[in-house]
Amino acid sequence: MQQYLHLLQHLLDQGIQKEDRTGIGTRSVFGYQMRFDLSAGFPLITTKKVFIKGIIYELLWFLRGDTNIQYLVQNGVNIWNEWSFQIYLEKNSLVEKYPRYSEIWKEKMKEFIEKIKTDPKFAKEYGELGPIYGKQWVRWSSASGKEVNQVQNVIDLIKNDPTSRRIIISGWNVGEIEELIRNHHHAPPSCHSLFQFMVVNKKLHCQLYQRSADVFLGVPFNIASYALLTLMIAQVTNLQPGEFIHTFGDVHIYNNHLEQVKEQLQREPRPLPIMKINQNVKNIFNFKFDDFELLNYDPHPSIKAPIAV
Repeated sequence: MQQYLHLLQHLLDQGIQKEDRTGIGTRSVFGYQMRFDLSAGFPLITTKKVFIKGIIYELLWFLRGDTNIQYLVQNGVNIWNEWSFQIYLEKNSLVEKYPRYSEIWKEKMKEFIEKIKTDPKFAKEYGELGPIYGKQWVRWSSASGKEVNQVQNVIDLIKNDPTSRRIIISGWNVGEIEELIRNHHHAPPSCHSLFQFMVVNKKLHCQLYQRSADVFLGVPFNIASYALLTLMIAQVTNLQPGEFIHTFGDVHIYNNHLEQVKEQLQREPRPLPIMKINQNVKNIFNFKFDDFELLNYDPHPSIKAPIAV
């Protein structure tokens, strides 16, 4: 995973100081690309421990077409909690009453998540993040009012027209993005905004365009998630996995992650793990958490850092 460490170093060396939407500020460059050969091992960062359970459940959540965090929190995955809690605080004019990361904020967040887990009515109102990834992937709203399952379309194209240059899933639904931007009580528009598959010599390759990338917290998740999706789609279309190519727009380190990045760069990468997938699953929508087993993952300890919401 030297590619990832090179990106961190590149941002420290070449990044421009920028203000941003969150008010934290970033060290940023525009335009970057990394390539990962999926036959060389599963590209999960080894210089800090990455929460693989969260990656798998989030990907299954996207494939369900789900945009409510209840499914995630019921499975012990809390990666989207802060977005929902922030929406709840804003809707109820409580942002100033509970300053972010204060003890009272943490306490209220716990109560909030417990209620999301157990109260369907509350979850419906406050667990909903708006038309984010799952909605766009499998329930895209077309101009005619029909819903389009882009994931199924991609699989059909790979099987029936593998030389196509149109094997694309877009998370960037312009009509609904206007709604997201106007309505602050939603998560932001898709960061990983478009990805394309290509079949070359019976190998399935995937390229992601990510418009905005939090390199310390988000990118290790993104690499592993799209690598895993490529393995799953290769399996259900009877292909071998090829490369995952990760292309970025604004790629950045938040100013409150700089010390963590420097700590990570001191660490020596370890051998990549292997992702074992249940070979009996032949439908992309039938995968369950127990169908995945990560072997030989021996990372350095995790490094904590606050998320920028």
